[in-house]
Amino acid sequence: MRVLVTGATGFVGRHLVPLLLDAGHDVVVFVRDAASYDGPPGADVVEGDIFEPATLAPAMAGVDAAYYLIHSMHAGGDFEARDRLAARNFVDAAESAGVGRIVYLGGLGEDRDRLSAHLRSRREVEHILASGAPELTTLRAAIIVGAGSASFEMVRQLATRLPVMVTPQWVETRCQPIAIADVVAYLAGVLDHPETAGETYEIGGPDVFTYREMLQRVGAQLGHAPRIVPVPVLTPRLSSYWIGLVTDVDTGVARPLIEGLKNPVVVGDDRIRDIVEVEETTFDAAVERALREERGTRENAAEPEPTTPT
Repeated sequence: MRVLVTGATGFVGRHLVPLLLDAGHDVVVFVRDAASYDGPPGADVVEGDIFEPATLAPAMAGVDAAYYLIHSMHAGGDFEARDRLAARNFVDAAESAGVGRIVYLGGLGEDRDRLSAHLRSRREVEHILASGAPELTTLRAAIIVGAGSASFEMVRQLATRLPVMVTPQWVETRCQPIAIADVVAYLAGVLDHPETAGETYEIGGPDVFTYREMLQRVGAQLGHAPRIVPVPVLTPRLSSYWIGLVTDVDTGVARPLIEGLKNPVVVGDDRIRDIVEVEETTFDAAVERALREERGTRENAAEPEPTTPT
């Protein structure tokens, strides 16, 4: 199958592309700068911009299924409007090219829970992608655990830097995190099951925690579980400014993520487990793997450049 991956340089895309290649698919990656793409060999690289519709046509040529892994939070400003425009450009191009399927990774959360701007935008993108001729498969996930995940990085830094945390009530919100390896296994796996076309599924790991429990478990693996004191007066918006002071996570990314923590994100429909077989990763195992990868990245970055004897 010829498969297009947008967002191939992002956190999820970087893990998905090699898995699709290993599965024997012909993979096309759509990137802004082909010269700087350092993904695995074997993928066809097409340069373009989701906000320039004409550049999408070459990437869509001959494609059977297209993955939409783009979001605009890193761009700042009105990310909802940018998400809306990008999704419309994508679905129009896919329809014009005769693409049969679109696969989208969205966010968990019930509409009746007054979704945050971030989750509301994820849901709106889903509706836009479903409005075209290609059949849409949507997978909805909560926090994805892995080295390079903005949401996990926020949790790790909080657990690392603060021995005592004064937090808003969202620390008691329930969440069903999922390992990045499991996410991409589901994303790749739906291609092997035609019955998943036109369907929406919820994906999660085997564990459900409050955010308090997640912070404490991450802290325990780092050797210093934080003491957490929730207070009712610290709103999610105020806590997003606080997180900007104590972590390196970009404020434009942290703020919509934090404001979404008021919404419970737990799988209510696990039908996908009967369709795509995935050996689920526990939260603790996923955290251990992510921390190990982060340590390896830091150690490699710290190694001195080899010198040539003269």
